[in-house]
Amino acid sequence: MAYLYETHMHTCTGSACGVSTGSEHVRYYKDIGYTGIIITDHFFHGNTAVDRTLPWEKRIDLFCSGYEEALEEGQKVGLDVFFGWEQHFNGDEYLVYGLDKAYMKAHPEMEFWTRAEQLAAVHEAGGCVIQAHPFRLRQYMSRIRIGARFADGIEAANAGNRAVEDARALRMGWEQGLVMTAGSDNHHSPSDRGTFGVALDERLTCIGDYVKLILNKGHIGLYVPEERFAITPEIIAQGEPDQAYVLDAEEKDVRTDRNWLFDA
Repeated sequence: MAYLYETHMHTCTGSACGVSTGSEHVRYYKDIGYTGIIITDHFFHGNTAVDRTLPWEKRIDLFCSGYEEALEEGQKVGLDVFFGWEQHFNGDEYLVYGLDKAYMKAHPEMEFWTRAEQLAAVHEAGGCVIQAHPFRLRQYMSRIRIGARFADGIEAANAGNRAVEDARALRMGWEQGLVMTAGSDNHHSPSDRGTFGVALDERLTCIGDYVKLILNKGHIGLYVPEERFAITPEIIAQGEPDQAYVLDAEEKDVRTDRNWLFDA
């Protein structure tokens, strides 16, 4: 038996781009057979729904309210609900798991962490970091920035991506031996683009169980359509991305001419 979890999703309470409430998400995922979800609203450098002028503790209360609503509904209907968030830097974004509301309230400096500071602090607190959709390029981004050195793994499949973006991420993950996850990046339930996620051998009792799986490189199945990673003529026709860059140890862009679909 596989236990299905959504690892990347947004509520309208915490994310300005969110459409559904935490309760609506919970009912949808329960209906389609998931075991649990992880709410990962956009944090304060990203597309947050929280007024940044408010006092820190008030901001954290509002930020966590979408998760808390989902948790309450999940306890009613029998769906596991866990907490995380998505932090934005310079177009590259990271999913943080394993820290809680109390930690956030006690650490207002986290709003200004660099990528390296984020990874170190999250590790010290017993959490982990996954780079979200590393090959995605959108209007709000000047270029693709691959920051795998500042994460414990990558999101190899995201339902909001083009298939070619996920194919590149999967290839990089295989070659570099990275932990890989999948998520829907869902803003609206029901989702009109399908749902991705991870399939686990054992049910999670807490978010710490998921963190341990990632840090220990345990088995994480990618719950995605079978054809998602197929390199078809249609995917090839989507073309190469704008120039990709890898972030070095000082978080500076280093250009790479690598074609992630075809180069050896």
